[in-house]
Amino acid sequence: MDMSDRLFIFDTTLRDGEQVPGCQLNTVEKIQVAKALEQLGVDVIEAGFPVSSPGDFQSVIEISKAVTWPTICALTRAVEHDIDVAYEALQYAKHKRIHTGIGTSDEHIKYKFNSTREHILEQAVAATKYAKRFVDDVEFYCEDAGRTDNEFLAQVVEAVIKAGATVINIPDTTGYCLPQEYYDKIKYLKEHVDGIDACIISTHCHNDLGLATANTLNGVLAGARQVEVTINGIGERAGNTSLEEIAMILKCHKGIDIETNINTMKIYPTSRMVSSLMNMPVQPNKAIVGRNAFAHSSGIHQDGVLKNVHTYEIIDPKDVGIDIDSIVLTARSGRAALKHRLMINGVDVSDEHKIDKIYEQFLVLADQKKEVTDADVLMLAGADTSETHAVKLDFLQVTTGKGVKSVASIGLDISGQKFEAAASGNGPVDAAIKALKKIIMKQMTLKEFTIQAISKGSDDVGKVHMQVEYDGSLYYGFGANTDIVTASVEAYIDCINKFRTAE
Repeated sequence: MDMSDRLFIFDTTLRDGEQVPGCQLNTVEKIQVAKALEQLGVDVIEAGFPVSSPGDFQSVIEISKAVTWPTICALTRAVEHDIDVAYEALQYAKHKRIHTGIGTSDEHIKYKFNSTREHILEQAVAATKYAKRFVDDVEFYCEDAGRTDNEFLAQVVEAVIKAGATVINIPDTTGYCLPQEYYDKIKYLKEHVDGIDACIISTHCHNDLGLATANTLNGVLAGARQVEVTINGIGERAGNTSLEEIAMILKCHKGIDIETNINTMKIYPTSRMVSSLMNMPVQPNKAIVGRNAFAHSSGIHQDGVLKNVHTYEIIDPKDVGIDIDSIVLTARSGRAALKHRLMINGVDVSDEHKIDKIYEQFLVLADQKKEVTDADVLMLAGADTSETHAVKLDFLQVTTGKGVKSVASIGLDISGQKFEAAASGNGPVDAAIKALKKIIMKQMTLKEFTIQAISKGSDDVGKVHMQVEYDGSLYYGFGANTDIVTASVEAYIDCINKFRTAE
C-alpha cells in the first residue's frame, strides 16, 4: 500500500477533550481510556499538557508506561521550560513526540502576544530546534491557522520544517473556516512550501459552526495525512472533530482511497466508555454513536429495513461494534452476564471486588426495574460507591403534588453522626435541597442542574448532573436513582463531598 494513502489518527480526547469543564479524569481513568484508544488502533495519543499541572505531568508519565504501539505526544507552548518538562514527562514513552507551536494569525500576534510577525517567526524556529534536541518527532502547530493569511502561514511552515519539524498542524482554532477555504489553505501549503512533501500535514478542526468534520475531510482530500480528533467529538466549546465520523466516512466511501488503522468494531464501546467516565452524555442524534443513529421509527423505513437493511442504512451497526441483539439483563441474570455487558461497554472487569460491588447494586436496581439496559450498567460502573464519602444520605421523604406545598424531611450521616431537618420549597427538589442546606450550613449556589433519563420507561433511572459554586470554586456532582428527587439530592451531596475533601 502506498504510504501516501495512509491517514494517521491523532487522538486528543485526553488533552483537548479533557479541557471540558466537569470532564476531568484522574490518572487511573486516563490509562483506561488510553488502553482503549490503543485497542481502537489510534496512531498518536496526545496524553496531556505536562507543564499545565502536576496531574497532567503524572498522566503523561503513566500513559507512556501503559501503552506500547501508539506514539505518545505532549503539548507545549513555544517556550524552552515547557519543552523541558514535556520531555521529562515522556521519558517512558516507546515513541515520543513533542507538540509545540505558537499563534500565527494577526489577531493572536497583536492581542495575545503583543508581538510582530518577525518575532513570532523567530520564536517558532527556536522552539522547533530546541524540541528537536530531545526527540526526532516534532510536531509544530500554527495556532489560529484558520484565520492566518496563507502567505505568512507558508513562511512559518517552511521555516519550522527547515528547523526540523516532522508534522505540521494547521488548526482551525476558532472553528471559523469554511470547507472550501480550509481545502484551499492546505492546497496552498502543498504547492508553495519548500520541503512540505517530506513532512505530514495535520488537521485540527473545531466544531463551533458544525463544520469540523467537513473541514477535516477537505483537509485530507487536499493532502493532509494526519487528523486530530476526539471520541464523540468532545472538546472545548462546541468540541473537536469526531474520530468515529472521519473513520466511518473513509470506510463507507470506497471512492476515497485512504485507509486508517482504526478497528471500527471498537468504536461504540470506546464511545460509551468515554461518555461514562467523563459524565458527558452523547446526544441521541449524534452521527455513528448516538442512541438514535440506527433507530428507524417511520413505518416506511421499518418496512424497507426488514426487506433489505441497505434501503435506509449505509452502515451496518455491527461494523461500529453495536450489538443490536444485545442481551437484556433482569434480576435473574447472573454475575457472568453482567460482567459480559460491562466488558462490551468498555468497562475494566479485572477488579473482582469492584465487580462484586456493582453486582450488589445491579440486583437492587433489577428489583426496581423490569429490565436493566446498557446505560444502567454503565451508570452502576461509574457511580462512585459512597462508602468512602463523609456525607451520606440516610433517608429522604418528600410530600408533593398539585395544590399542596412540597415538604421534604431528610436524614444525613456525616462521618458517623446523624442529622435531620425538614423544609418546604417550590417543588420536591427545591424542598429537599433546602432541608439539606439546613444541615450543611455553607454558602453554596446551584449553577447548573441537568436531568437525563437513561432510556424510555417511567421506572427508569434518572441521572442528575450538577454544578455547585462554593467559596469561588465550581464542583461537579453526579447522582443516579430511579427516584429523581433522590438522584438530585445525591448529586448535591456529591458536590459537598468534593469540596469537603478539597478543604
